[in-house]
Amino acid sequence: MPYNDPSPLEVRILTRRFGLPDSASLDTYLAHDGFQGFERALKLKPEEIIEEVKLSHLRGRGGAGFPAGLKWSFVPRSSPKPKYIVANADESEPGTCKDRLLMEYDPHQLLEGMLIAALAVDAHAGYIYIRGEYRYLIEILDRAIEEARARGYLGRNILGSGFDFEVYTHTGAGAYECGEESALLESLEGKRGVPRIRPPFPAVAGAFGCPTVLNNVETFCAVPYILREGGAAFAALGTPKNGGTRLFCLSGHVNRPGVYELPMGFNLLRMIHEVGGGVWKGKKLKAVIPGGSSCPVLKAGECDLPMDYDSLARAGSMLGSGGVVVMDEDTCMVKVALRIMRFYAHESCGWCIPCREGTMWLRKLLQRFHDGGGTRADIGLIGDVAKSMLGRTFCPLGDAAAMPTISFVEKFREEFEAHLDGRPCPCERAGEAVAV
Repeated sequence: MPYNDPSPLEVRILTRRFGLPDSASLDTYLAHDGFQGFERALKLKPEEIIEEVKLSHLRGRGGAGFPAGLKWSFVPRSSPKPKYIVANADESEPGTCKDRLLMEYDPHQLLEGMLIAALAVDAHAGYIYIRGEYRYLIEILDRAIEEARARGYLGRNILGSGFDFEVYTHTGAGAYECGEESALLESLEGKRGVPRIRPPFPAVAGAFGCPTVLNNVETFCAVPYILREGGAAFAALGTPKNGGTRLFCLSGHVNRPGVYELPMGFNLLRMIHEVGGGVWKGKKLKAVIPGGSSCPVLKAGECDLPMDYDSLARAGSMLGSGGVVVMDEDTCMVKVALRIMRFYAHESCGWCIPCREGTMWLRKLLQRFHDGGGTRADIGLIGDVAKSMLGRTFCPLGDAAAMPTISFVEKFREEFEAHLDGRPCPCERAGEAVAV
């Protein structure tokens, strides 16, 4: 496999064409069920397409987990304004690396998913917004768009149906903030990528002030299967209200890191030990970040649970973007919290004072703590600063920085206390830094 050695436990729906010769070509796509979902969608009414997506229990794969069919139903079809389809390919969450594989190895699947969404809401133009560091993917996507247009799957009068739809690629400049949907739309319109005040939401006033369907790449890529095989078939692959499969980016201290497509609700411990080959070097599991760096950490004893949105929420964390980061017994959790906060302090757009100032002060506090200069009062101060950020910003970046920090302090307080004796880091052995 070009992305990782496959596991026999995988259920390959979105990745079934990965590894085929010239998998990114239209010929390969058509030879393996390509555009069959769209052809079925042409025979349905728009509301029937949306109902099929609702039936599938497909939830947004970008992190929020909002039901995709419900999101599409919010678009006012009677609006006189043009409607747009936007694919969020600004994959910037640390620990997440799935969307680039979908675009690199099977770009026509994304195009078909966007095309089906366009039919559902009567949109005639779509944009794929790609993170700045993924610019090499634009050539692959542009080639796929040209192929699809040349064969009648994009452009005017698609397959003689009378329906018109065009897709364009657009790159950001590498800002994490533009993964937030309203900041993405600002950037797409050529403005500074900062969040909008909501409401109105993108379904009513999105791109260029017009109704917009905005979903993650993986979400759109699931749609062709749903229309081809039926929403019920997709829903049956997962757990109640969490339909289908999910691409999990398994990284950190495991023997077989990689991107694996597993059913929603797959047990986290099984993922680590049976899919990922267990914790590396024969060490014990200490903690897991289950859905990307913005998710509260889980201790080893909390990891025997299904990986779906509802189960993770009950456990006090989130499924997020599917970035599963495994940490072994020698990992310094203060250092992990510091590494995460360095990222968020750097990536804050500065629009909101609680986020701009809060991330900076948390980074300074955590740096001082890891260096051995912290005080006992600082432990409570770190938690207080983080809690003061929650729910007080235009976009979720402030929460994304605060929630994991709070969890590290609450669940690993003993490690923070261990740093109080003045040594640089009591968790790192023989003066060598443990990789995080």
